[in-house]
Amino acid sequence: MACQAFVADVAVVEEEEVGVKEYIEGGAQVKGKGVPVYVMMPLDSVTMGHGVNRKKAMNASLMALKSAGVEGVMMDVWWGLVEGESAGEYNWRGYAELLDMCRKHGLKVQAVMSFHRCGGNVGDSCTIPLPKWVVEEIDRDSDLAYTDQWGRRNYEYLSLGCDTLPVLKGRTPVQCYSDFMRAFRDNFKHLLGETIVEIQVGMGPAGELRYPSYPELNGTWKFPGIGAFQCYDKYMLSSLKAAAESAGKREWGNGGPTDAGHYNNWPEETPFFRREGGWDSPYGEFFLTWYSQMLLDHGERVLTSAESIFRDSGVKISVKVAGIHWHYGTRSHPPELTAGYYNTRFRDGYLPIARMLASHGAIFNFTCIEMRDYEQPQEAQCLPEKLVRQVAIATGKADVALAGENALPRYDDSAHEQIVKAAMEVGEEREMCAFTYLRMGPDLFQADNWRRFVGFVKKMGQGRKASPRWEEVDQAAESTRPLVQEAVLLYG
Repeated sequence: MACQAFVADVAVVEEEEVGVKEYIEGGAQVKGKGVPVYVMMPLDSVTMGHGVNRKKAMNASLMALKSAGVEGVMMDVWWGLVEGESAGEYNWRGYAELLDMCRKHGLKVQAVMSFHRCGGNVGDSCTIPLPKWVVEEIDRDSDLAYTDQWGRRNYEYLSLGCDTLPVLKGRTPVQCYSDFMRAFRDNFKHLLGETIVEIQVGMGPAGELRYPSYPELNGTWKFPGIGAFQCYDKYMLSSLKAAAESAGKREWGNGGPTDAGHYNNWPEETPFFRREGGWDSPYGEFFLTWYSQMLLDHGERVLTSAESIFRDSGVKISVKVAGIHWHYGTRSHPPELTAGYYNTRFRDGYLPIARMLASHGAIFNFTCIEMRDYEQPQEAQCLPEKLVRQVAIATGKADVALAGENALPRYDDSAHEQIVKAAMEVGEEREMCAFTYLRMGPDLFQADNWRRFVGFVKKMGQGRKASPRWEEVDQAAESTRPLVQEAVLLYG
């Protein structure tokens, strides 16, 4: 069966090379050509001991994905694992083995530079802390961590307020991120542009360009709470104070709005976010402009470095933006505002992000593509479909390629159909440049889920107007059954 899979692989190599060339050089693919599908690998694919986790299951899984027509995989390259013990000392052993497995199976790789901690977010199945030496620095200076108005610290990702300060053993956080990416490039330069086709640059919690405004750890936040502003560490407050003084409003520099409620409030429960609230006042405009611009500046700094490091390497750079769809139907969009996206009924918060990414030739990677409006709690005014459309329009205006992910694991036809629709209807003349499916594991390889997934991959590959012949889907699903069954057994 494995031999049959590899023979089938050889037959489509030429077709794949054309698709990858379009993906790397052209951003959004030619209309009607279909969208390549990638699959996220388990978060713990590389162990803390620098080996490949569940190696036999991994091998069988990769073979099955390849045989199903998947373009490649997405893997988290954890800062806390690779540079975990000592500053400037990198251990790539587990990733070298894993990348070599992908190369041998003919799978392309989206490598995520994961500068955040794993654990405490939706779908986190393991815990991988920030590097030990970084945690030691945070212990010495707790203001390196994002902080809310009640003094609660968040240790998922370093505060962007200290981006340019030498607070990490003489290096700035941006220098640390840059050194890590440079070491990755140098260590895997033989795979760049061939096996490794994309570098997704981590920008915040869960790898997303946002503030940690809705942390699930310890029950701090629960869906569909509005979240809370994260600007109370001394570095963020210093910047806010300077901005207020520059605006001639010194009294605005003491902190964020004091009437914005708590993590689990609803908009109308707070003076700041309610329909005619402070968000729409001169102070609100000042604060939200500063808060969102700090996030854009952070993205600009890290992207500038990434672009320089990977220039002429044959890989695309991408950035992940969160799909914050709850309370989207309100005027103020509180959960987006607390996360750093200045998006309201009267202001487009995604166009500035898209333009920033476009200026670096980066891909705009967006989540919640699988969701439908009617599936969400109507009382929370969740509108994921409208949000995805807004982002698609913004990326079109900015002329930046759009890629997608599903926010939650979904293996049903309804989710697949919604993804296909969203991926094929980005605009009149373009489709998504890629879609990354959450996630490889025993649930995906269950018989019914796998059959639906194989059909989904074929549909994505054929384009909007084509329809896969189900006898082909059944044949493909049946041909990979031994591999899938083996993978399920080995996951245990």
